[in-house]
Amino acid sequence: MRRPKGWLGALPLLAFYAFVFGLPLVALLVGAFTSRGEPTLANMRQSLEGGNLTSIAGSVQVSAVVALLGAVLGTFLAYAVVTSRFAALRHSVLTASGVLANFGGVPLAFFWVATLGNSGVVSGLLGLPTGALYTFWGLVVVYLYFSVPLMVLVMAPALDGLRPQWREAAANNGATSWHYWRYVGLPVLTPALLGGVVLLFGGAFAAYATAAAMGAGTVVPLVTLKIANALTSDVLIGQENVALALSLNMIVIAGLVMAVYLPLQRRSTRWLR
Repeated sequence: MRRPKGWLGALPLLAFYAFVFGLPLVALLVGAFTSRGEPTLANMRQSLEGGNLTSIAGSVQVSAVVALLGAVLGTFLAYAVVTSRFAALRHSVLTASGVLANFGGVPLAFFWVATLGNSGVVSGLLGLPTGALYTFWGLVVVYLYFSVPLMVLVMAPALDGLRPQWREAAANNGATSWHYWRYVGLPVLTPALLGGVVLLFGGAFAAYATAAAMGAGTVVPLVTLKIANALTSDVLIGQENVALALSLNMIVIAGLVMAVYLPLQRRSTRWLR
């Protein structure tokens, strides 16, 4: 009996993944655990000491705050749009969210520096204190600019899935709005909420160009900026392998986040079966 050979059609895709993701991962692992061709753990130890450890902690803190605030703000905005009676408002907000969710990097940094920087237009008009943008919370606000629209795009379809009949059935059985959201609405939305939080965390954790253009590394230590300095700086010599070790730490942190997310996601979707 011949086995189906349908999997052969996936070979080009598998080869592409192996080339695009597999080769860089192998190079990263080799570089992180070697020094001048010799196996060593010194790179990993150095990546978890001093300023390197501080930069990892700073990136995790910024990403966690952005993920939580972005999830809350994006969910409420998505709910307001989905429940609106004006179709034009819904279409315009969702279209704008699709654009702003991909608006990052140097243009986003220039936008905020020109608006709320030390010599920004709004800063001058309102008399805001100089340097307010170049703080932890200033960086959080900048990251929220593309994180909130992304959360809107994630939550809008999930909110559309809440059927009006469910609320009516809950009301007919004497349930209040709190009971409806506690026992019906939130369980249905939990998978999308968790997925959105993980997505926002990953986006903020891996962001580089915006913070680099703003010069945020001098105020808020970020691991992405640390990696870039180790790879390109003329002052830090021979730190390339440490940069690869820091990159491996980022992969481990992302894996830990996914390890927490997947069981919670499976547990929440069990209610929908």
